Amino acid sequence: MAPPIYVLGTGLSHNGSAVLLKNGKICVAIEKERLSRVKHDGGNDTLAIQYCLDAENIKLSDIALIVQCANFDIPKTTHYKGKRVFAESDASKIITISHHLAHAYSAVGTSPFSECAVMVIDGCGSPLNQFLELHPKQKEFIPSSVVENNGMQCEKDSFYHFDGQTLKPLWKDFSPMADQTQDKFALPTTQHSIGGFYATISHYVFGDMQDVGKLMGLAPFGTSGIYNVDAFEFDGPSLLVKEDWKNYFSNPSKGYGHFKENFTYYANVAKWAQEQVEKAVLKCMQLRLEAFPHLNVCYTGGVALNAVANSKLLEKNIVKNLYIEPAAADNGLALGCAYYGWIEYLKKPKTMHNGNTCFGKQYDQNEIDLALSDEVKDSFTIQKFEFEDKLLTHIAEQLKEGKTVGWFHSGSEFGPRALGRRSILAHPGKENLKDFINLNIKFREDFRPFAPAVLSKMAPDYFESGRNSPYMILIDKTRSQYINQLKNITHYDGTARLQTVDGLWNSRFTKLLIEFKKQSGIPVLLNTSLNRKGTPMVETPEDAIQLFKETALEILVLENTVLEKKSNSKKQITNKFQIKTLTA
Repeated sequence: MAPPIYVLGTGLSHNGSAVLLKNGKICVAIEKERLSRVKHDGGNDTLAIQYCLDAENIKLSDIALIVQCANFDIPKTTHYKGKRVFAESDASKIITISHHLAHAYSAVGTSPFSECAVMVIDGCGSPLNQFLELHPKQKEFIPSSVVENNGMQCEKDSFYHFDGQTLKPLWKDFSPMADQTQDKFALPTTQHSIGGFYATISHYVFGDMQDVGKLMGLAPFGTSGIYNVDAFEFDGPSLLVKEDWKNYFSNPSKGYGHFKENFTYYANVAKWAQEQVEKAVLKCMQLRLEAFPHLNVCYTGGVALNAVANSKLLEKNIVKNLYIEPAAADNGLALGCAYYGWIEYLKKPKTMHNGNTCFGKQYDQNEIDLALSDEVKDSFTIQKFEFEDKLLTHIAEQLKEGKTVGWFHSGSEFGPRALGRRSILAHPGKENLKDFINLNIKFREDFRPFAPAVLSKMAPDYFESGRNSPYMILIDKTRSQYINQLKNITHYDGTARLQTVDGLWNSRFTKLLIEFKKQSGIPVLLNTSLNRKGTPMVETPEDAIQLFKETALEILVLENTVLEKKSNSKKQITNKFQIKTLTA
């Protein structure tokens, strides 16, 4: 029997990650931040790569090919922002690919399509000179006006066709870098970037460019039509960011207190910005599909995490069959690197993916027991369940009563959304529970919404479209008759960022939803990530226990081991994690 063929993909941008393919299938993947405990961590990739090797119990010498990607750099084998794991080894062949190509292959490899178009829209991709150094044969796809421009230019949006074996560029747009000498509206990316625009508005509203998802959560509190100005325009097929909109905004963030005092103002700004992004995304996709029609479309890049814009692509029938890569931001680059190595470089056939997006290692009972220190045993009630049905019955009972549950099960999610492996779960309709979780567990702003996890077959009963949404990157509207029953997961405008759950790759979470429905009559749970504001989702049992200790979480499930706080009171937690400013 032939030994397995391993391909390692590594992303060295911010949101760094590593992915290991075994005979064309993902066997393990991890984002660096889960290990370093530093949000959006990137750069040196040794920590993430070693995790993958250890989880699969292999050595570097077992890997047939390594593919890497980093913004603005072609990393050296031995060092990149520190010593790399390859420095003292006879590493296999290492190749480098460009930013948008890595994004595109992350979607191609995990999509359900054997043939498709691929759209990439993000903040900023590879510089033109680096792109041409890595892929000289693709110069023919770049407009001569771009090639002849001597200034610094980077990928802005790209459109490809995948025929089942080869990914061909159909349209690639580049943009000059934005002028960084500007003050409050200096885009952190290229001059004409949807992602850069959204990031700079996030900085204007919150004083923070990193968590642009907050804008999408704030926008429903705003009013349309307050600002009669467009942020984007099109020069033929090319999207451009205009300049005159900047004259309308002169009250940038001055901290959380200022934000609260001017909440309506900032909500209106967020509403305007969100609507501008939606129009830009829809127009870009429409123009590309008019020029290069296809029924199947993969969509990726950081802008593809905008769930409201994504849903409108379907609602307005711009896209027939849409697949959005769950790790669409730079955490997915390693995924694309690995698939490029397998499909394009090694010329192996694409292996159809089963839809799973949880690729972390599983922690066994021995590792959980080691995390249960004497202090933990003294502080909490600990119960171990031999049978899964008994565990599920107990947890469903506690959720029905309004308890908050940290749910740690199997391998962790790859991507920004908790999907039932590293989740905080709660009743979707108990009074004041949403505010309690935001204030005392997540330690974040009170306007931030929570998502519903719903049994797939019952989604149409409770939500208007009931569309399949396993990765929590599409929105739906809660049916009017269930808004009160689902008040904790229904946003201010009646929408919900839905996660549909079935047993294909989320078996235990599906069983818990079934048991909760049996006891409460509701096939829906509030689901949010197992972390607090400013920290990555937990990865290890130790991480989960630490979070349990420092928050008001009442129950923590570590596989078959259940920790419960000895005090049943929902005391307000006041500690160093309370919100002081928006950037805390």
